[in-house]
Amino acid sequence: MYRYDSIDSLLVAQRVHQYRDQLNRYLAGRLSEDEFRPLRLQNGLYIQRHAPMLRVAIPYGLLSARQVRKLAEIARKYDRGYGHFTTRQNIQFNWPRLEDTADILEELASVEMHAIQTSGNCVRNTTTDHFAGVAADEFDDPRATCELIRQWSTFHPEFAYLPRKFKIAVNGAATDRAATLAHDIGLSLALDDEGRPGYRVVAGGGLGRTPVIGHLIREFLPRGELLNYLDAMLRVYNLHGRRDNKYKARIKILIRDLTPAGYTEQVEAEWQRLKGGPAVVPEEEFERLARFFAPEGYETLPSESAALQRELAANKPFSNWFKRNVFAHKVPGYAAVTLSLKKTGSPPGDITDAQLDAVAELAERYSFSEVRVSHEQNLILADVRQDDLFALWEQARTLELATPNIGLLTNIVCCPGGDFCSLANAKSIPVAQAIQERIEERVDALDYLHDIGALDLNISGCINACGHHHIGHIGILGVDKNGEEWYQVTIGGSQGNQASLGKVIGPSFAREEMPSVIESLLEVYLEQRHPEELFIDTVRRIGVEPFRDHVYRERVDA
Repeated sequence: MYRYDSIDSLLVAQRVHQYRDQLNRYLAGRLSEDEFRPLRLQNGLYIQRHAPMLRVAIPYGLLSARQVRKLAEIARKYDRGYGHFTTRQNIQFNWPRLEDTADILEELASVEMHAIQTSGNCVRNTTTDHFAGVAADEFDDPRATCELIRQWSTFHPEFAYLPRKFKIAVNGAATDRAATLAHDIGLSLALDDEGRPGYRVVAGGGLGRTPVIGHLIREFLPRGELLNYLDAMLRVYNLHGRRDNKYKARIKILIRDLTPAGYTEQVEAEWQRLKGGPAVVPEEEFERLARFFAPEGYETLPSESAALQRELAANKPFSNWFKRNVFAHKVPGYAAVTLSLKKTGSPPGDITDAQLDAVAELAERYSFSEVRVSHEQNLILADVRQDDLFALWEQARTLELATPNIGLLTNIVCCPGGDFCSLANAKSIPVAQAIQERIEERVDALDYLHDIGALDLNISGCINACGHHHIGHIGILGVDKNGEEWYQVTIGGSQGNQASLGKVIGPSFAREEMPSVIESLLEVYLEQRHPEELFIDTVRRIGVEPFRDHVYRERVDA
């Protein structure tokens, strides 16, 4: 993985020193709240419902075991013994004392981590496929591109105060596991007709108050021109983006107003002025960055482990976990493993300090000392020998990190909601837990989940859509209704290559109704589906109406 050079280390150390001075002046009353607000936001510090919240950057979702241990230490020493992994592949601490935040940043810097640009109107943490570098369907490893963007965007003086926050995702595989179409800029690695590397460029995607699927801006961009083109895209946005209304300040609104063709025309014109200039990235730099992510010296192993096959045949719980939580690896004899943070009864994405310490140990023992964070709020050990899968499963099960639900209904993506966030209209975590508990109450719970098949359920506590409810096959949005918490339901959303936005099925529901609403939706699917048809495919085929009619008829009958 990438290691800080002397410039990285100096910049981060200087930022910690600056923030400590700013914090001390604020605590002494020499800075007002209005003066301190932009300074703390530049360092990832929010003031939430009950306490400050510190959001720590995890560039492209990659952590070393040493860094994971530091996160465990921070959770134990400065928080309430846990952290929360987000849909942006970052981690949040919800209970630090304001007085301790400079010390936390200093501790993070000691393991090459920081909280810079995890908030504010700037380029946020660049995200990518959590299986980057190991997926069999990958054209090329996108992490070198992500690291290049990290270096370009951090402290970029021209883009430090954009009209609104800005998010970039990069995908390098045939399957888009980075949700590029739901980002301000989505980059997909590609080859031109002569086999030269570059990018397919999409812009203007995003969720929140005005959800939009991104627009194709350029079919192919030569790789060396990436930074010039990003500069051009951001300059047009910075120049024309609205600053008078934060709800209309995102690039998706600008592209809507200019039209995709109009925005593209301006970007191309700006690019022509920059093209071939000092920001061209030489191939040697891509090669240098790629070496940080080179394979770790895999052993030569059989493509299929005889020991693994014996355990799969003899142990049904292990077999169930293997089917859901183990992903095929491009190197024979290896596999990528997802550690589920979605055990029923636990807030989705939360992890304790003890679990973090244990994950660090698992990474050292089984996966080249590296851990990945997915935007679905789980953790991945990407390089596990097939012969080690059974031992890893046994340990993960003891740690309550082996719930066999990846891709299934109970693998719920969920923001912290009204339990923590001051922006939320409603609580998210209790809704997720109630749905999980209703499913687990069934005698045939696991068979029922497997019969339903792949289904993404996403929950957001407010219109800002941190839970990505718009692109869930089933989405739940917390809304305020005369001072009470209610929940609006959408179906038909999806991420990936065929990204789509969910459609509202009708009036909102009270919290206690939500498990029954989900069950009613599933009843329609199970009754109407064709053989081998997934939930999203049934919705696309028959439309929203049969689901809506059944849900509200059941509501009246009840």
